[in-house]
Formats: sequence, C-alpha cells, structure tokens
Amino acid sequence: MTGNSLGKNFKVTTWGESHGKALGIVIDGCPAGLKISEKEIQEEVNRRKANAKSKASTSRVEADKIQILSGVFEGKTLGTPISIMIENKNTKSEDYKNIKDSYRPGHADLTYAFKYGIRDYRGGGRSSGRETVSRVIGGAFAKKILKKYKTEIFGHTVQIGNICASKFDKKHIEKDLLRCADKEASQKMTKLIDRLRKDGDSIGAIIEIIIKNPPKGLGEPVFSKLDAELAKAMMSIGAVKGIEIGDGFAAAKMKGSEHNDQIQTKNGKIKFLSNHSGGILGGISTGQDIVLRLAIKPVASISKKQKTITKNGKNVTIQTFGRHDCCLAPRIIPVAESMAAIVLADFLL
Repeated sequence: MTGNSLGKNFKVTTWGESHGKALGIVIDGCPAGLKISEKEIQEEVNRRKANAKSKASTSRVEADKIQILSGVFEGKTLGTPISIMIENKNTKSEDYKNIKDSYRPGHADLTYAFKYGIRDYRGGGRSSGRETVSRVIGGAFAKKILKKYKTEIFGHTVQIGNICASKFDKKHIEKDLLRCADKEASQKMTKLIDRLRKDGDSIGAIIEIIIKNPPKGLGEPVFSKLDAELAKAMMSIGAVKGIEIGDGFAAAKMKGSEHNDQIQTKNGKIKFLSNHSGGILGGISTGQDIVLRLAIKPVASISKKQKTITKNGKNVTIQTFGRHDCCLAPRIIPVAESMAAIVLADFLL
C-alpha cells in the first residue's frame, strides 16, 4: 500500500489500523528548535476524542495517550524524524465476527478486497476513521509552526441534515458538543441526531474551516496550487464527499461583477472589498481569510438491515453492530483543521 504520506517539505506519514495494537505518525522536515510540549499535542488529540456526553459520538472512548518515540527532546524538536504512537486500548473486535465475510455497504470493504485481495475486517482496518488520530498529531506541529505567523485555524458545524446554523458565536464553538457556533441550531441538531440514533441510522453534515491571517503567497501553480492541495488533503479524509472554497458552488449563479473581489489601497496597504474567492487567487493565498466548506457523508456503520454480498458472492442481509458515531461533524473538525495546517506548513517551509 502506497499513498500514506502527504507533503514535501513538511511530510507526514501515518500508519496503523483501527483494531491493531497502535496507530502513529512519522513527521519529516519539522524545523529544529520548535518549542512544543507533550501537553500541547495531547490537547489537540483530545479534541478529536469521542465524548460520552454527545449524542453524535461513538461509545468507543479511547484514552488516546500519545507516546513520543523520537524527534523531540526537552520540549524542543531536534530536526530529526518525529515519531509518535497511540495504543489502541478499547477494541471490541468480536463485534465484527458476524460480518467478517460480508462487505458492509458504504464502507471500503469491497474496494479493499478488489485492490489487495485481503482486508482487516475489524472496524475497517486502515480505512477506518480511527486513522485520523495520527493526522491530528501532525496538525499539532503544523499549527505550532503557523503560530509564529499569527495564523489561526478553526472549524465549526454549519449544517446537520436540513438544520442550518444562522448565528455565529465563535466563543460557543468549543463549548458546544457539536462544535456549532449557533446554540439554538445545535439544540435542534442534537434532537435530530438522538432520534436517528434510536432508529439505528446516521446523518451527514457540512462543516466550515476558517484560516485567519494566513501568510501571503502560498501555493505553487499550476499543479500544486494552494486550493488544489487543500482540496486533496480534505478529500483524503474518508468521510469528506465534497469541498468548496469561498463562494464555491454559489459562484455558478453569480456574475463576474458580483464575484470579483475588488481591490483598493488604504494608508499604503492593499485592501480587498470582499472575499468571494475564499482567500486564494490563481492558486496563491492573498492573505485574506481562507474559507473551506466540507460535505461530510452519513456514517456508514448503521444498525439498520442492509443488503450486500459475501466474499463468495452470496446475497445476504446484514446488520452492523458495534460502537459508532451517529454524525461525524464535531469530531471531524479537528481532523480537517489539522489537514489544513499541514498543507500550509508544507508550503511555508
């Protein structure tokens, strides 16, 4: 299997499976002397963890305790490869034995069998969202690099099902179990999720990632444009099925006179009068906020009966039991933030 690495100058390689002994990451190219504590990394990882209080989260709550194996000494990076591991402690592989010979609809079971001829049926193995914990570790280092430039990356839930947030209170995001900036909308979303969970179903969402004060001039046209690399990074997250930057698909309804971000100067400083482009022009960052919206598919693991086939080609009906999220919106946000940070850090270096 190839395709486990991202980046050139700041390169991350993740490894591990959902029910294997551990998962981890190797980071190449992180500058020496970067101050970062184990606590800072752990705090980022904890943001991705399942929350037992949330209706949306899986009941599989892992400790996700990081173990720094190399590359960091006395709170500073050495410039050498950084390797960090997280052990899987709370696996229940027996939950999957009844469907080990069947391909779960909506999962990568069938395609992994097509490609490799073998698969780890325990929670999806390498294709599981569990892999993304490693990405968040890489994001912790990337965010630390970007902090020197006062770049801030944060995400929030803007839609779950047909329920959309209409208000924005940034201070409320991390207080909210769904990471929604609209308290009233979040309450309605929670009720929807609760109803669907009881019905054995799941629901999709839209999240927004905002990058404030990004460095200007990032991106390498024509094939490594900043928006192209961000799109690739986001689409590498298993549950992401669509991405838009700035006005995105709404631009199709606009005239050029409406979509163009007009430019002025004030006190010798360049000022854009709007940000329909989402902070990127010609594949290069303008210094404005970079705004991404991601369409997140419904969780594929549901307990409703579904039709599928076995590895021997027999038609069967299966139910997927186990501990799964009902909606990925809150937990996928730290992952998407991390992927954005990794891409920006790679271009920056």
